[in-house]
Amino acid sequence: MKSFKSSAWILPQPVLIIGTFDKNGKANAMNAAWGGQLDMTDIIISLGSHATTDNLAQNPEFTVAFATAETVVASDFVGIVSGRNMPDKMERTGWKAEKAPNVNAPVFNVFPMTLECKVKRMNGERGGGGYLVAEIVNILCDEKYLAADGKPDVEKMNLITFNPVQHTYIQLGKTVGKAFSDGLKLK
Repeated sequence: MKSFKSSAWILPQPVLIIGTFDKNGKANAMNAAWGGQLDMTDIIISLGSHATTDNLAQNPEFTVAFATAETVVASDFVGIVSGRNMPDKMERTGWKAEKAPNVNAPVFNVFPMTLECKVKRMNGERGGGGYLVAEIVNILCDEKYLAADGKPDVEKMNLITFNPVQHTYIQLGKTVGKAFSDGLKLK
């Protein structure tokens, strides 16, 4: 086996699009790859210093959408460009935003599923990054992405993950097993 120095290579890494409103109610989005589920209702996301963290300091509510193969270019763009430096950043994506029903944050029209969240705590210095822990208060799913059982059908969504090793995005594939079931064959 070849050894590598410590690096952020936990795989897969979701491509999370964090939506916030600024103090004037203008929508902003950023791409965050270092995040995940903390427990049944809470998520954790690592953030640096961004327009998004400025917005969260004023309004601790936000949305999290999952980037897709169809949104890869604009999703990458919102991770490259800061709303602090480019006032028309969101217009360039072509995304339309509306206010989420349960939090004061934008829902973008191009994503199949969006989490509505409220910050529980932010750790670290505002200018130096850190992370946030948030409660998921609601989940929105475009009805065209629902399965026959009425639940979201993840395979229909064309979700992507970030590959930190080669700096690429990979589209998630097909189902290969049934969780909490297939392993019972070895009992």
